[in-house]
Amino acid sequence: MGALLQRRSEVHVAYMGNFMDTDQRKMVSQGQAAVLNLLPLASCPRPQVTWFREGHKIIPSNRIAITLENQLVILAATAGDAGAYYVQAVNERNGENRTSPPLHLSVARDVGAPEATAPVIVVPPRNRSVVAGSSEATLECVASARPVEELSVTWKRNGVTVTSGLHSFGRRLTVSNPTSADTGLYVCEAALRGSGFQPARASAFLSIIEPPYFTAEPASRMSADVGESVDLVCGAAGAPPPALQWYKDAVPVSALRNPRYQELPSGGLRIQKLRPEDSGILQCFARNEGGEIQTCTYLDVTNVAPAFTQLPVDTTVTDGMTAVLSCGVSGAPRPAITWRRGNRILASGSVRIPRFVLLESGGLQITPVFIQDAGNYTCYAANTEGSLDASAALTVWNRTSIVNPPEDLVVIKGTTATLHCGATHDPRVPLRYVWKKDSVVITPSSSSRIVVEQDGSLLISQTWSGDIGDYTCEIVSEGGNDSRAARLEVIELPHSPQNLLASLNSSHSRTVTLSWVRPFDGNSPVLYYIVELSENNSPWKVHLSNVSPEMTGVTVRGLTPARTYQFRVCAVNHVGKGQYSAETSRLMLPEEPPSAPPKNIVASGRTNQSIMVQWQPPPETEHNGVLRGYILRYRLAGLPGTHQQRNITSPEVSYCLVTELIIWTQYEIQVAAYNGAGLGVFSRAVTEYTLQGVPTAPPQNVQTEAVNSTSVQFLWSPPPQQFINGINQGYKLLAWPADVPEDVTVVTIAPDFHGVHHGFITNLKKFTAYFTSVLCFTTPGDGPPSTPQLVWTHEDKPGAVGHLSFTEILDTSLKVSWQEPLEKNGVIIGYQLSWEVYGRNDSRHTRALNSTVHEYTIRGLASLTTYTIDVAAVTAAGAGLATSSTISSGVPPELPGAPSNLVISNISPRSATLQFRPGYDGKTAISRWIVEGQVGAVGDEEEWVSLYEEESEPDAQTLEIPNLTPYTQYRFRMRQVNIVGASPFSPSSRVIQTLQAPPDVAPTSVTVRTASETSLRLRWVPLPDSRYNGNPESVGYRIKYWRPDLQAAALTQVVSDRLEREFTVEGLEEWTEYELKVQAFNAIGAGPWSEAVRGRTRESVPSAAPENVSAEAVSSTQILLTWASVPEQDQNGLILGYKILFRAKDLDPEPRSHVVRGNHTQSALLAGLGKFVLYELQVLAFTRIGNGVPSTPPILERTKDDGYQIAYRLASSSPNTFTTVEVGATVRQFTATELAPESAYLFRLSAKTRQGWGEPLEATVITTEKRERPAPPRELLVPQAEVTARSLRLQWVPGSDGASPIRYFTVQLRELPRGEWQTYSSSISHEATACVVERLRPFTSYKLRLKATNDIGDSDFSVETEAVTTLQDVPGEPPSFISVTPHTTSSVLIQWQPPRDESLNGLLQGYRIYYRELEYEAAAASEAKTLKSPSALRAELTAQSSFKTVNSSSTLTMYELTHLKKYRRYEVLMTAYNIVGESPASAPLEVFVGEAAPAMAPQNVQVSPLTASQLEVTWDPPPPESQNGNIQGYKIYYWEAGSQNETERMKVLFLPETTVKLKNLTSHTKYLVSISAFNAAGDGPRSDARQGCTHQAAPGAPSFLAFSEITSTTLNVSWGEPAAANGVLQGYRVVYEPLAPVQGVSKVVTVDVKGSWRRWLKVRDLTKGATYFFRVQARTIAYGPELQANVTAGPAEGSPGPPRDVSVTKSASELTLQWTEGSAGRTPTTGYIIEARPSDEGLWDMFVKDIPRGATSYAISLDKLRQGVTYEFRVVAVNQVGYGEPSGPSTAMSAQVETPFYEEWWFLLVTALSSLIVLLLVVFALVLHGQNKRYRSCSTGKSISNMEESVTLDNGGFAALELSSRHLNVKNTFSKKNGTRSPPRPSPGGLHYSDEDLCSKYNGAVLTESTNLKEKSVDASESEGTDSESEDAPPQHSFVNHYMSDPTYYNSWKRRAGAAPHRYEAVAGAEAGAPLHAVVTTQSAVFAPPARGARTPLTGFSSFV
Repeated sequence: MGALLQRRSEVHVAYMGNFMDTDQRKMVSQGQAAVLNLLPLASCPRPQVTWFREGHKIIPSNRIAITLENQLVILAATAGDAGAYYVQAVNERNGENRTSPPLHLSVARDVGAPEATAPVIVVPPRNRSVVAGSSEATLECVASARPVEELSVTWKRNGVTVTSGLHSFGRRLTVSNPTSADTGLYVCEAALRGSGFQPARASAFLSIIEPPYFTAEPASRMSADVGESVDLVCGAAGAPPPALQWYKDAVPVSALRNPRYQELPSGGLRIQKLRPEDSGILQCFARNEGGEIQTCTYLDVTNVAPAFTQLPVDTTVTDGMTAVLSCGVSGAPRPAITWRRGNRILASGSVRIPRFVLLESGGLQITPVFIQDAGNYTCYAANTEGSLDASAALTVWNRTSIVNPPEDLVVIKGTTATLHCGATHDPRVPLRYVWKKDSVVITPSSSSRIVVEQDGSLLISQTWSGDIGDYTCEIVSEGGNDSRAARLEVIELPHSPQNLLASLNSSHSRTVTLSWVRPFDGNSPVLYYIVELSENNSPWKVHLSNVSPEMTGVTVRGLTPARTYQFRVCAVNHVGKGQYSAETSRLMLPEEPPSAPPKNIVASGRTNQSIMVQWQPPPETEHNGVLRGYILRYRLAGLPGTHQQRNITSPEVSYCLVTELIIWTQYEIQVAAYNGAGLGVFSRAVTEYTLQGVPTAPPQNVQTEAVNSTSVQFLWSPPPQQFINGINQGYKLLAWPADVPEDVTVVTIAPDFHGVHHGFITNLKKFTAYFTSVLCFTTPGDGPPSTPQLVWTHEDKPGAVGHLSFTEILDTSLKVSWQEPLEKNGVIIGYQLSWEVYGRNDSRHTRALNSTVHEYTIRGLASLTTYTIDVAAVTAAGAGLATSSTISSGVPPELPGAPSNLVISNISPRSATLQFRPGYDGKTAISRWIVEGQVGAVGDEEEWVSLYEEESEPDAQTLEIPNLTPYTQYRFRMRQVNIVGASPFSPSSRVIQTLQAPPDVAPTSVTVRTASETSLRLRWVPLPDSRYNGNPESVGYRIKYWRPDLQAAALTQVVSDRLEREFTVEGLEEWTEYELKVQAFNAIGAGPWSEAVRGRTRESVPSAAPENVSAEAVSSTQILLTWASVPEQDQNGLILGYKILFRAKDLDPEPRSHVVRGNHTQSALLAGLGKFVLYELQVLAFTRIGNGVPSTPPILERTKDDGYQIAYRLASSSPNTFTTVEVGATVRQFTATELAPESAYLFRLSAKTRQGWGEPLEATVITTEKRERPAPPRELLVPQAEVTARSLRLQWVPGSDGASPIRYFTVQLRELPRGEWQTYSSSISHEATACVVERLRPFTSYKLRLKATNDIGDSDFSVETEAVTTLQDVPGEPPSFISVTPHTTSSVLIQWQPPRDESLNGLLQGYRIYYRELEYEAAAASEAKTLKSPSALRAELTAQSSFKTVNSSSTLTMYELTHLKKYRRYEVLMTAYNIVGESPASAPLEVFVGEAAPAMAPQNVQVSPLTASQLEVTWDPPPPESQNGNIQGYKIYYWEAGSQNETERMKVLFLPETTVKLKNLTSHTKYLVSISAFNAAGDGPRSDARQGCTHQAAPGAPSFLAFSEITSTTLNVSWGEPAAANGVLQGYRVVYEPLAPVQGVSKVVTVDVKGSWRRWLKVRDLTKGATYFFRVQARTIAYGPELQANVTAGPAEGSPGPPRDVSVTKSASELTLQWTEGSAGRTPTTGYIIEARPSDEGLWDMFVKDIPRGATSYAISLDKLRQGVTYEFRVVAVNQVGYGEPSGPSTAMSAQVETPFYEEWWFLLVTALSSLIVLLLVVFALVLHGQNKRYRSCSTGKSISNMEESVTLDNGGFAALELSSRHLNVKNTFSKKNGTRSPPRPSPGGLHYSDEDLCSKYNGAVLTESTNLKEKSVDASESEGTDSESEDAPPQHSFVNHYMSDPTYYNSWKRRAGAAPHRYEAVAGAEAGAPLHAVVTTQSAVFAPPARGARTPLTGFSSFV
């Protein structure tokens, strides 16, 4: 059976342990609570506890509590509570008891304790969990406070006060018999009554545990067969939810690890594939904290031998069908079934063969069945208890099917129709064909026209309309039945329309109304009608080619008045075109006024008082009669007033000269034609000005003032506008000398529209009286000048004196003569005469002479010496240009001779070479060559002009003449000038012509403007004649244009007229941006291209349809349409969306539309379509201009095919005996035949979709012969509430059905007043009693009627309804023929035609004009904005571009839109509106008003610094011709150079200022500034960036301050460059002082370090152990803030002690220093340094560094020491802490070595004397030679002076190094052999020293040129000199070089690049000098500094580092 597990039981054994023997003591403060805990005690059960104090049992009270945990709590302890406490514990089970060791309580007195203390929780409650059904649950809370008597404890549960269950002074709360309702949060609150203390709170949660209980249990016994699966249920509940566990035979299922056992999430147990060993007892345990329960079941697994429940049977099936062989078997375990055919296994649990499926029931399914599957099949069944089998036979027939079914056929009447019906079948099965027509069997023998052929085909010959119907071919056989159906249609040509009538339309004179009766359509729907007309007996022509087939009348429009017409109509169906109707009688249309204005009106100003107007007649089709003449009317443009008219009485005259007009006035002119019927429409007004006149008034308020010696400023106001008489082209400033009135200077000034004008005339004669005047001019000429005003130009320095000559030339004197300057430029007050020996400035002499002296004798000259003599005139403004000449004393000069033999060569377009033979020079140098020429006009009488002058080329023989004009004739002559004067002119050269050259410049002011959707208009300023550079006849312009978004080559257009100013580029793409350039060209070549300008053609409708249009029917009422976007090149604008045009083919006359907004959606789902209907679909895109072209060809798509099922039976028959027929989706009727007469039938109709069959609809029909047509419906009613603008709802009551079911209703309607009845719908449901009539016209009256139809026929029509008027709707179309033309500079004129009457849809109330400002007009040439995409362009529209609205009356057809902005482009569109709303908007029209933004940037932008944070910017306005309106202000853009994007800022400045101060800038920073002007149209281009730099400012603090190599007397201080230099760093200042006086003296030392690269200093005058305060500042133009730090001189704590036993020995070539290691200090010694003190300085300095730690000696070469100087040495040890205490000094040792003889003083003296004697002899010989040569020169009449040059070397702060010897001061200095030196010791009062020509490094940094050192003494009259210095470089040949191999040592020394002797001066303020360079004098002196490595013997000794 199995094992059973019993419930768990617990056994408790009573015991009791002992207390731990320990001494416990506890102390509390008086007034506090004392808590005494029970000592641990092991006991079972829990003992009963009693507390004792000194033998007395303690009873709980309001002050004493014993807790549930047996704690003793004494509240508000007092001194009396002190004592020994113990516990007695008793075990109630075994009676044992134990007494605890005593616990001693001490209470400490607290004198200052308050009498009242706040409540505090001593023992808080604990969370409790109890089992439901327990007797009670207790919560405990012990609180303390003073006084205890006032303490109260309350309890709350879930916020509600608990009043029951409280005891033990409220400390305990007991819940009796707790349930789940008692669960919650319990809060204990302790409060002190009568006090202000906050209550104390503590909380605990009480939870209830519910023991588990079963909610589902398995049956006590379960049986199952082997192999099955069984589920054992088990469910339990409780709190908390119990855990479930299964046991099998007392073993947990989880321990079995059997995969067939599965514990389910629900708690049940599933055992799969049962086995016999699974039998046994299975238990389910449920456990939680409340306990456990269990339930069990016994599972019995049994075995049964297999047995058949269903035997296989023989089966016959048709090929291709499914065969099922049954085989039902029972048994346990479940028998395994195997199917076999012969020995082959076809299907089993492990074998699967395609087509053979083993069914769950055990049967075999074969799908599909083939012929070869026929045979015997055996079913085998077996399990562990046995096996059995059974067989059956399968027979397979070939399937009978129609393989060539009949197809729908449409034949033309009279032809033969063949319907095929080919079939295949099993030969063993006979076959029979049955044909039916409309479900009636066809008997071929009854008609010879119908034949059924052997193969089953049906032939019908001579078809006619009676053969139309549905034909079904049925095949009947034992191998299966099959049927197919097809539709036969017989069609023919439509008949001719009847009763064709034509009548004139009374309301529209140009239209004729045709009406006819609809003809028979020939069983093929009429596709359309064709209307033909004959005009004035001309041949017939098609006028309307596609009249809707639904129409029986049409209005023929577009006829011409005064002509006769005849009409005829024919219908067209799929067969073809039917016969024409009878022709109408001939109609004559009445004559009308011309309907079109004359075209191509052109007006041009002929004179300033006449305009010639020309035109062409209106189109001949618009004459509407015989033209009689024209009416021309005109008036002032833009002004109200009546027109004046001119009548041209002949239609042959097409021009008129309008005279007696006002000068320079704009007129608007219109022309209209007239005939016998009246005056036609006037043309659109053209405007034209009469020609300009000259101004008739001068400028006003003219003021003139001289601003300097050559310029006069003019101020004036324009003449009154009415007196300018044209376009103000500018002003001419006139100035002429008072004594020469014909010498007029003219300056042209462009007009300025900003108030007072100003201008200047420059290059006037100095100090001259001028008359000045101003005039205004227009294109025809100049106006009168203003009244002349006299003005003097200012006095200036005079020009050169004239005719400087020399006479009375003697050996020692000569007379200088001159004349007054030609250009006195003021009052001559004297002359200044100067002379000097040629080339010797130091010999110059100057004399000031009065104005009356014009000659002067210069005496005291040296004979035969060349002198330079200058004479300059003097005015009050100063000395003028000096006239200078050279002359030799004793030789007088003469006039030069004329040049000769002029030859021209190397002729180019702009230069030529002039070769000549110079003339006689006049015994003096030629000072200038003058070339004159005749330009353009060449002849003896033509003027010669100066072309070129060449100075300072006395020996020239060839001159290059520059700056000639290409393609110009020249003839040249020349002369030469010396001091005496100019020579005569040379003979003239031959005439030459410079070569042609391409133009130099491009056309200017190039602008582009949109002309149309496909064209741009380009304008420019033609080249002036002087810029042609070639034959004028060859000059033209070339225009290049291209699309910037494509890589295609640019296209060009050529304009041959050199005077042309504009050109229209045609043939462009719509809505496309182009770049254009223009260049001038001549016969030689083309000039430069102008700057590219950008323009965009206008937006248009798309020129192509969307691509890849496809449609797919997704259901019976929905079609999904997808497409791709329009090709970008064909979009022609911004695609706003798409429209889908769709109509049911052959059903809908006009397509419907579906709009998809946005250009990103490219699919749409059309819903609500007809089922199984063929739709014609097209897609088009639209822009704001309108619709594009639809896609072609139209897409054809049919909605999905549904269907219907008709089932019928006798109402009295069984419910399951329905006869069922299925028909297609298009079938709407069905005829049931062979019914029983006079019987009731029940019909049921169901619809079918792809989702399945719908709910059926049932009806009862009685078959009877007693039927008739139905009665008409009655009580027709149209509720007014159901009437809308385009629909209404018709209600009725059906009449009698005539004993035959009503099939449908037909609704007809008639439009009042004269409309005919039209059928609205013939398919209204037979059950309907109301119908919504749609597609009505708004605001139209209708009547309606109704008829019913049953199987017998139609009823009569019902009584008509009352007239019903639809509501108004918004107008269907906008106004037409809208034109927008500029009217004035700020207005446009809008004209339009009203919408058609049939589209008004109500009473027209008016029009709305919407206009908005567009912002995308192309800007100036160089600043055209690049628009990346049309969508980006649309985004450019500003907030102001939203449309504004103007309402207009319905009676108006024109409106003037005023107060528009100049230079703006506007978009205008219109709507019509009535009381309901607005019509759709018209296509937008664009118009340009005024001009554009400024085309050029401000000029002459200057940027100058003001301060370290301010720049001043000045500029001139853009040129007036480029301002394009009134300049409103400027925008100043400025940014730091190199970071425009990050730092650019913008400042806006308004007129009239043209200067601005930019503030808050960064000091010493380069800024770039660019300016743009703006007006009302927008911003102009920005000027080129100009650079300015702010001034320097004080720098920031150095970035860091660091100290290194700190010894007891020296250190190195270094610092970092300031983060903000704020200028060019000039150097640094280092200031240091001791923090405390040293030996009573506080010395402040200041060192100025020159240069920005030197950032370190060596300090050598420190006091051992003293702390110093260092401050460092950087300097630019001023010192910046200080960086401060403290440092203490060594030795540092922990550094090594002094080395011992220092000694020094001397040999012939070196000194050897020896020592002994001292104490190591805190860390081991790492090395040594040696310090030295020379006898002439007395300061210790570091001498040798980085000596290894193991060394105890060091050798020093004597060559590195200075001769004659005694040295002391000491050694310092180094460790990681720093430099240690130095050793004691060594013995002083001299560096003297033996001197060679050649360095002895006597040898040097002898050598010097010998050299001096030789030098004197050489000088004497040269003097004699020079005197002889001078006298020889005198014999030839010429003087040559040999000039001796003396060159001085400026060495910066050094004394000058000259050719003469100078003493070298070496006081307080010492130098090394190579010339370097150590700084001197400064004196107490302060010392500045300079150190020049250093090129050294300190820690890798380059050193400065010099340092300044200043010293200040504090609290002492004298102080010791400091040895702080800038560290010098180690000389290349000094004794320290011996130790330079160590890089770390080298880095602290400095190296000279080249040695040179210096002089050191103790002078404050000495600056650093530049390095010395080699200098060669003109005589023989040469100085070069020693090369690197040279040794220059100088006394002294170098400094140490």
